[in-house]
Amino acid sequence: MTVLLFAKHDNKKLNDATRKALTAVKAMGGAVHVLVAGTGCGGVAEAAAKMDGVEKVLLADAPQYEHRLAEPLSALIVALAGPYSHLVAPATTTGKNVMPRVAATLDVMQISEIIKVISADTFERPIYAGNAIQTVQSADAKKVITVRTASFQATADGSATAPIEPAAAVADPGKSQFEGEEVAKSDRPELAGARIVVSGGRGMGSGENFKKYLEPVADKLGAAMGASRAAVDAGYVPNDYQVGQTGKVVAPELYVAVGISGAIQHLAGMKDSKVIVAINKDGDAPIFQVADYGLVGDLFQIMPELKAELDKAG
Repeated sequence: MTVLLFAKHDNKKLNDATRKALTAVKAMGGAVHVLVAGTGCGGVAEAAAKMDGVEKVLLADAPQYEHRLAEPLSALIVALAGPYSHLVAPATTTGKNVMPRVAATLDVMQISEIIKVISADTFERPIYAGNAIQTVQSADAKKVITVRTASFQATADGSATAPIEPAAAVADPGKSQFEGEEVAKSDRPELAGARIVVSGGRGMGSGENFKKYLEPVADKLGAAMGASRAAVDAGYVPNDYQVGQTGKVVAPELYVAVGISGAIQHLAGMKDSKVIVAINKDGDAPIFQVADYGLVGDLFQIMPELKAELDKAG
């Protein structure tokens, strides 16, 4: 068997989600090929070729792949699908957009957000907001899979470099076109791959309080900023901060939940964190059931004290 892994990148840098998805792919067994599709992304292909366990990199460099639109990318993957038993992508926004189209075109079932590989045809995935784990065995000749990257460690570079081969672009279906984008720039780590995440909930009260109480602590820890859906819906922070079932799924080494009650939808996105610290004035809040450390009290008093202690510690 041979697996085709669809790489996540921004045309300049290989996203760490690809390395984590590769760890899952290697557990399936067989040869691994990586597809890098974009514009001017030769450097990404070179980075992909260095990853341990990669046998070949396919580089599709064409204008229609620059902005990662789902229709041209899915058409490309379907065109390349012939020799592959598995078509895999990390469960990022791009992967979730592209792979269902691939599965529908090939008329096979998609296996979404796997968290464990049992064998080449059997996988585990969370259901019911992570409250149950489903074991799925697929009899499809081609298996279309997305990987929940929070459940896997990143694959490091190997000792050898895989060959890079050009992949012919396919005709753009022309069903969508890129109009523009607004990219938020931040010195903080990307939320999905951060080692430390500081998140705020409805209890923060306002966007100003996020800036006043959470940002100084996050900056001191070198952490990414996150939020519950309630805080995002209230307009306190942008929706790219959202952690949870309908947001980003994270598994950092440290997750600090501030003013977050712990609704099941939020827990689904962060409960795999290595260490969870909860700060909430309600001692009965569900967040304390999953927290390793809990502090019951007024966050507006606790957060400045925490910042002061971090300053003392250097």
